[in-house]
Amino acid sequence: MSHPAVTLWEQRQALMKLRQQGREQVDESALFRMIDQMRKIVTTAQKTTRKARRDADRRQHLKATAPPVKATPPPDADMDDQQADNQPPAKPFDQIEEW
Repeated sequence: MSHPAVTLWEQRQALMKLRQQGREQVDESALFRMIDQMRKIVTTAQKTTRKARRDADRRQHLKATAPPVKATPPPDADMDDQQADNQPPAKPFDQIEEW
């Protein structure tokens, strides 16, 4: 059974964690289980950080948009009738070009 390459820092950190858990004697399998656990923690942290960064960017984009424009109220119907009374009636076209 072969094990992955391990840095000196990883080996020392794994030994320190195992000793903090109260293990005086550390065997090879326990050491590599601890290193694997530490690597999984790092991978998970990287994924969640990346996801959090993307989510924050999405939220920033939503905040950066302009506030909604207030719709102008429709004109009063009475005003339309008064304006229509003041204008002459529309004349039909004299000549219509057909294609």
